[in-house]
Amino acid sequence: MDINELKQFQIFRNLDENEIILFQKKMKNINVPEGQNFIVEGDIGDSIYLLLEGQVRINQALTLSMHKGGLDNREKAIINLSADVKPLFGEMSLFDKEDLRSASVKAITECKLAQLMSDDLLTICDEYPDIGYKVMKNLAKILCKRLVETNQNVLKLTTAFSLVLER
Repeated sequence: MDINELKQFQIFRNLDENEIILFQKKMKNINVPEGQNFIVEGDIGDSIYLLLEGQVRINQALTLSMHKGGLDNREKAIINLSADVKPLFGEMSLFDKEDLRSASVKAITECKLAQLMSDDLLTICDEYPDIGYKVMKNLAKILCKRLVETNQNVLKLTTAFSLVLER
């Protein structure tokens, strides 16, 4: 993975090349074939992934109780992303060893990913507090943006649900 490519990911915003190289040295290249899940909802998370090439679909299970006592375990596609927007996945698992993956991520096309183990990322942040501050600030921005988007989606859903119930 190229250092100039890594610079484009929000997690590395405001880091210089030498600072990014610390993370680059710990990253592992992963190739994922089309159609394969590389993050599975409910699994324990121990790493983050940066999408370098390809397209992915993020899915969440819609486990619903059925009136006949069974469960409907269909998945709902949340969003499709491509490498050109420089997405990363799995960041929530950085902060709690017991945290389970909150969604599944499936390769729509063949994908090239960079995997960074949570322990490696946190070790770098501990050893280099100035770098750690920048990375954690960037992660906080990513998480806040996703929280705002989630809140907007919940508001839309509750509004639609309310309108249906009023009829």
